[in-house]
Amino acid sequence: MHPNQIEDSEALLQGTGNPDRRAVLQAAIAASAVLASAVSTGCAQAGPGKQTLAAGLDAGNVLIDVNGFAMPAYRAAPAGKTNLPVVLVISEIFGVHAHIADVARRLAHAGYLAIAPSLFVRQGDAGSYTEIPKLMSEVIAKVPDAQVMTDLDATVRWAAANGGDTARLGITGFCWGGRITWLYTAHNPAVKAGVAWYGRLVGEATALAPRHPVDLAGQLHGPVLGLYGGADTGIPIATVDRMKAALQEAGQKGNRAAAVSSFVVYPDAPHAFHADYRPSYRETEARDGWKRMLAWFRQHGVA
Repeated sequence: MHPNQIEDSEALLQGTGNPDRRAVLQAAIAASAVLASAVSTGCAQAGPGKQTLAAGLDAGNVLIDVNGFAMPAYRAAPAGKTNLPVVLVISEIFGVHAHIADVARRLAHAGYLAIAPSLFVRQGDAGSYTEIPKLMSEVIAKVPDAQVMTDLDATVRWAAANGGDTARLGITGFCWGGRITWLYTAHNPAVKAGVAWYGRLVGEATALAPRHPVDLAGQLHGPVLGLYGGADTGIPIATVDRMKAALQEAGQKGNRAAAVSSFVVYPDAPHAFHADYRPSYRETEARDGWKRMLAWFRQHGVA
């Protein structure tokens, strides 16, 4: 496994207390098993975590055309409303399971068209794996950043044609999706703001992942709020400090988005502290981060 994927695996596995490395993945698979029924019943159960009703929402699975490929996605929006601000929701390595769909519905209840695209479905089915290292090496490590950027561009076009106001475009993501949040905010000039939850900031350059957030600080188009855990052993605070320094340097050179970008580090929070279906969940930090995310979007034109 490449060092980038090893670091991501270690972040995901911390605190599981499971020597065969299955506990986290099994929890995600259990959550994804109820996704299909969640759409029809109007309620998703992300393990023992949050349950957000779909009452008053248009919510469910859609297909997004990406140059002839039908990419699955989950979308949620206030029922019957148009001209809505748009938030892209980027999943962990486990894909668009019940927890991610629940996040989309929470955003929809806050007034957004929220869309969670399945960004590595071409490479494989995350729900079919029972070991994180195999999932990382056989699926996630084979996903090109360029493919993800193209898929997200198509998702934005879909949003514009389906009730979204992409002049008010935001993005948020978790773990794998946190890194993508930084990358896409540097990729698309239309992004007004991003919120990255514990996404990896540094790494080795590869053919599929040639640059990382620390390399793109000077190219951000919208400010990013980073929500990170001080007890996250997979994403050391030293890498957060490197990113802060890169943003400061870019800001001094005239990149306003970099200058405005900010971090909140919760001292005692581990990786995945927002994932309320996993042992890593920390309610106080997760609730605070959610409030900060909504305020960040409002402050920077995504509302």
